[in-house]
Parts: sequence; C-alpha cells; structure tokens
Amino acid sequence: MKERTFRHGALAFSALESGEGPVVLCLHGFPDHARSFRSQWPALADAGFRAISPTMRGYEPSSQPADGDYHILRMAEDVEAFIDDLGVSAVHLVGHDWGAVVSYLVAARTPERLLSLTTIAVPNPKRVERELLGKRPSQLLKSWYMMFFQLRGIADYVVERDDFAFIERLWREWSPGWEVPRDELDAVKHSLAQPGVKKAALGYYRAFLHPWSASARETRELFSKVLQVPTLAITGALDGCVDTRLHDDLMHPEDFARGLRVERIEGAGHFVHQEKPDVFNRLLIDWVRRH
Repeated sequence: MKERTFRHGALAFSALESGEGPVVLCLHGFPDHARSFRSQWPALADAGFRAISPTMRGYEPSSQPADGDYHILRMAEDVEAFIDDLGVSAVHLVGHDWGAVVSYLVAARTPERLLSLTTIAVPNPKRVERELLGKRPSQLLKSWYMMFFQLRGIADYVVERDDFAFIERLWREWSPGWEVPRDELDAVKHSLAQPGVKKAALGYYRAFLHPWSASARETRELFSKVLQVPTLAITGALDGCVDTRLHDDLMHPEDFARGLRVERIEGAGHFVHQEKPDVFNRLLIDWVRRH
C-alpha cells in the first residue's frame, strides 16, 4: 500500500493506492474514511488494477476549503481534478454513500472520463424528488438524521458526545447484525476527531438541503440527464440507512444509455463492501473487467 497526495487548487487530499493497471478510483461516504475500501485493494491489485482511495473533501484539515463549501458539486470537481492529476484519460469510478452520490454527478458531468461506474447503497438521484414520496415514504423516517444534522451546534455536540457514540449507533443500525471491527470503528472516530472534520462531514448534509443555491440548481439539471456510463449498482438487502427497495423503485434502465446492472447482496447492510467483501469483490472485478 502506497500513499499519495492529490491537489485541487489550494486543497490537498491524501490517498491510499495499491496495484498497477487501469485505475479504479474509490470514494468513501459518511461516516467513514479512505480505509473503507481496504478489503477491495488487494483483490483489485491481484486482478490487474490500480486501486486508489482518496480522502474526501473536508475529511482532513488539508482539504477543508476556506469558504466552507461542501456542496457535492465541489466534490465532483475534486474527483475530476484527481483524474487530471493521475494523467489518465478515464477511470473506473466506485462510490459508497456520499461517494455514490458524487459518482453519479461525475458521470453526468464528464462521462468521457469514466470507463465504468459502480455505486454502493445509493440509487440514482434522478427520480428521487418525483417518486420517493409516492413509492417509499418510509425512507423519510430512515433519513431522520439528515434533518437532525441541520441543527447547528446541537447536532455537532451530540455527534461527538461520549466518544462519538452517535456514529457507532449509525454504523450498527445501518448494518444490522454485522460485528463492526473495533479497530476500524476507532479509526473512523479518530478521523472525525481531527480539527474541522466533524463540521465538514455535517456540512455535506447542510449544503445538500439548500435547494435554491446556484450549485443546487446546476446539480438538479445534471441529475436529470440520462447517464452515458455503464453502471453497476450494488445494494445490501438489510440496509438500515437507504431502503434496498429504492433500487427497484428508482433504478430505471432507460436512465442508463450504456447499460445498468443492479445487484442485491443478501445478509448485508449499508456497508455491504465491508460486510461481504468476497461477494462484492467478485461483482466489482467482473464489472470493471467487462469495461
């Protein structure tokens, strides 16, 4: 495993890298960090790929912008800068949770930069506003934390209280029945405890729920597009954060001009790539090999 640094303007992003070959760029979500894909690195390297996991915007002091802008549009721009930094024409993009949302946005903005797209746990945002309430209103209850995070000060205090017990609760509720490795959970808490990281992580949710900003309007327009990247969407059947049935409701083949494949992994929750790495890795490696 090697370490490297990506740059986008004044920001610096640490990353972990393994293997040689076509690039598979892996984007983590919340509450997580770059080690989220530790079970994928060796499998991808053995299969002849170069796996790279960057730390996402704000998850370390060096990547926290002075203007505090954590809109997903900025994250998409970060990813495009990473690809430029690598000096390759295109990559395979893999995203989990927020990383998945950002990945859909990159696919809409610059499809020519992607060989393939693999999303984990989150379906295509294209139809969420039109179809979520009608088909799966129960998801609003699962998403209670997104509204709670809008309570500046209160949410910040609760998230960090008792050694980030709130974060541990989310992991256990989102992946029910999975015994989260203690050392990995401690590593996530350590990441969130770095200066500015907790505020940045909550900033993703705060920026996303401001629908009238210029960034929000541009993002809605991009999400309305038909994607021109072959897409594999993987969901855990037990996901306690994003109802797995949303992949049935919202993933429409006509929204994916170059193909869509949806795979549901039984016995896994929100962190499916960590919970069932053998099953997940077979699906991922088969997909990137095909493209």
